Parts: sequence; structure tokens; C-alpha cells
Amino acid sequence: MSDEEGHPRRWAILAALCAALLVIVVDNTVLHVAVPAVGDAFDASTDQLQAVIDAYVVVFAGLLITAGVLSDRYGRRRALVGGLLVLGAASAPAAAAPSVWWLIATRALMGVGAALVMPATLAVLVAVFPERERPRAFAVWSAVASAGMAAGPVLGGALVDAWSWAGVFLINLPVVAVALFGVVRLVPETRAADGRELDPFGTVLVTAGMTGLVWALIEAPAYGYTAPAVMAGAAVAVLALAGFGVRQHRSATPMVDLRLYRDRRFSGAGFAVAVMTIATGSTLFVLSQYLQLVLGYSAFETGLAAVPLAAGVVAGSAVGGRAPAGFGARACVVAGFTVTAAGFAVLASLSESGGAGVVCIGLGLAGAGSGIAGPSATSTVLAAVPPERAGMGSALNDTHQQLGIALGVAGLGGLLTTAYRNELPDGLPEDAVSSLGATLSHARDRADGGELAEAARAAFTGAQSLTMSVGVAAALIGAAVALLALPGRTTRAVAPGPESEEAGQPGSQRNAE
Repeated sequence: MSDEEGHPRRWAILAALCAALLVIVVDNTVLHVAVPAVGDAFDASTDQLQAVIDAYVVVFAGLLITAGVLSDRYGRRRALVGGLLVLGAASAPAAAAPSVWWLIATRALMGVGAALVMPATLAVLVAVFPERERPRAFAVWSAVASAGMAAGPVLGGALVDAWSWAGVFLINLPVVAVALFGVVRLVPETRAADGRELDPFGTVLVTAGMTGLVWALIEAPAYGYTAPAVMAGAAVAVLALAGFGVRQHRSATPMVDLRLYRDRRFSGAGFAVAVMTIATGSTLFVLSQYLQLVLGYSAFETGLAAVPLAAGVVAGSAVGGRAPAGFGARACVVAGFTVTAAGFAVLASLSESGGAGVVCIGLGLAGAGSGIAGPSATSTVLAAVPPERAGMGSALNDTHQQLGIALGVAGLGGLLTTAYRNELPDGLPEDAVSSLGATLSHARDRADGGELAEAARAAFTGAQSLTMSVGVAAALIGAAVALLALPGRTTRAVAPGPESEEAGQPGSQRNAE
């Protein structure tokens, strides 16, 4: 197999990888609409329900870099198979959970499986597709991820209504089985050619640092930025990541080659994507409250709101997969982020009496922009990484996105809460101003409850518009960073440092097992 031609079964391999990806994406969203049913089943507190959601996300994000390095060292197919087995093995016990703490533990185990699978999918794509076809492959990958994101809430709502919350976990089993069959039959084994040894202490540092950072960012909006748990997570993150950075700088064979960040393609595209996901990461969370508590939609109808976003990504990906060949990656990223900014501008115009049509248009534009920009951004990031370290590079790319999402949840979630409180009438008790739902619940017990409910909905809509306006700014900042940092269409990709020279030598890219 030559780099120019790619693997002869590369499109079938892509289908198997997309099946594996689908499990991860659906798991990340399917449980949201089942949270009330889980709470009723276990009489769980709000903190426990938040832990059910966060356990998956925190472990997933915290292990990404370690999992990417492991896949380079021991093989990407092996990481895929191991991750899928963990996901499947955790799903059945989760469905039969006897307590909420058991459910939290199995969700964390699913996060381990997801971390093993996610970077390996992109690393395999780099190995089997020639450079000219990678934007199209990444476009399909992005479209499947978005379809899974949209299917999660809809599927979860249907399963809960027709059966019980356990269905959102049991649905994993057939998908995992199909993905495993495809990966074992189709995906070739690839690994780093240098055979470098693992750094156990570095592994502990980066895992602890990333876990602490994501934990602090996710918990801050709920408990406050000065809460002991948040401060402890931030302290662990700072100390562990600083120690990891020093260790990598001194190592002759580092786990993560920090010199990559000197390459403006890697750092520019990575930063631009992180800024974008700050806005997109909390969009559905904000809009779900608007649709249910302001417009009065049901949980299932709210789940359908993700469909225009996914449809936009699929449509945009059809353009984003082909356009780089004619216009260059920089033009695609800038154009995509600009379209996304237009989508957020539409969402910022929503009112208390606004309809679903405006939401659909806004989400459709935001999704289309992401679809146009995503393949080029991913291709640009991974083009800066030596192919034999594709697992590590893919993990860094995924980490940029996860950190952007966590920052969005923390920063924009905090902004939404603060703006909402400032717009509410004075004199309300503290427990009535924590959220729109709390205010509406408090209003039911007051003689002037109708007026208070109307004022609360107006306050939330205004706070939402402010949040979406920040989304506009984030998308435009991402476009500006891409315009200034990314090279033009005629610039050749050259990986930084000595490893880039090794990557160009015959046989240095990968070993087939």
C-alpha cells in the first residue's frame, strides 16, 4: 500500500470506524433526556444525576491523551477493539444498575472505552487514506458524529417513553457488536515505528491533570468557582500539567511532542476549533431549556431540535469534504466559521414568542458551518503530526475540542445564569433564582405567579440572546485565527522537528501486523 493510493479497502474501513464512533457520540447525548426517569428510579439527588452525566465526560476527556499514546505504542486496531469491548461490557451492567452509584461507576467505565476508541479512529484514517482524500474521509466522520449527536436525544426519548431508562444502555450492545465485527474484519493494525517506551509517571501526570481540569470546568457553573471541589480540581490540573510539561520538555522521547505547538497549522487550527466549540458545546443545553420552559415543548420534541443541527453538519460536510482541493483548507475554515457565526446571530434573535422555525434555521446554519470547516481543520491539525504519532495527534485534536466544550459549559453557563439573575425582579429567595425551572416552580405558589413566570421567561430569553451573541463572537474569533494562522492553499505541509524527517523515510509511517 502506497501513501499516494491508500489502503484498497479504505472506504469499508471508514464505515467500520464510523460504527465505532457512533457508539461514543450516542453515549454522550442519549442519557440527557433519560435523566428524569433515572432520578425517579433511584430517588437520586441533583448532584448524583449530574455525576451520572459527568462521569463519562470527565473520564473520557481525562484519558484521551494517554489513550492516544497507548494506541501508537500497542496498535490502533487493538485500542479500538479494547475500547469497544469495555463499552459493551459496561453497558449491560449499567442497564441493570441496582443503585445510582453503580450507574455512575459504569458510566465512568464507558468513558474509559470511549477514550480508547476516539483517537484511534482518526489515527487509522490517517494511516489508510492518502492525504488528498482525507478531507472527504473526515467529512464522513464528522457527519456520522453529528448524526449520532442528533439521534441520541431522540432515541433516548423514544426508549424511555416506550420502555425505561435502561434502554438507553442496552441499545449499545448491537451497535458495539456490529462495530467490533467490522473493525476485526477490516481494520489493519498500525502503530508507531519508533517503538518508544511508555512513561508511567508522565501518564499519571497528564491523566490526573486533564481529569482535574475538565472536572473543575464542568463543576464550576453548578457549585461556584471558589467551591472546594472546584478549587481542588483546578489545583491538581495546574500542578500535574505543569509537571507533565516539564517532564516532556526534558525527555528525549516525550509522550507528547510539545514542539507541535510551534507549527502554526497545528496550533492555529487547534485553537480555532477550541474557540468554536466553546460556543457550540453549550448550545443545545441552553436551547433545551428555552424550548421546554419558554415555548412549552415536550422532551421528545426538544430532542428533535438536534436534527437541524446534524442535518446542517451533514450538508456542510458534503461541501467541506471536497472544497479544500479547490479553495484550500484556510478558506474552508474561515468560510465555515463565518456561516456558523450567522447561525448564532439567528439564535440570538429569539424571543419569548419565537417559533421552532427560527431555531431550525439558526441550528441548521451553525451545523452547516461546522460541516464546512471541520474536515479542513482536522486535516490541517493532523497534517502537522508525523504519521507514526497519529494516535497522539488525534488525541490532542480531540482534547482541544473537549476542552472547548468544557469551557463553553463553564463560561457560557455561568454567563447565562448571571445574566438571568440580573434580569429577574428583586426580592426573590435564593433557591428561586438558580434556574428558570426553579423560578417557574416558585411562581406556582404565588398569587402573582403568572406575572412572575412571564418575567422569568423574558429574563431567560434575554440571557440566552446574550449567550448566543458571545457565540457569534467566538465563531468570528475562530475565523480570524484561521485566517491569520493557517497557511494558504499553495503552502506545502512540513511536520516540525526531527520526527518529521523520520516520517518521510521509507517504512517509517507504520508497521502492519
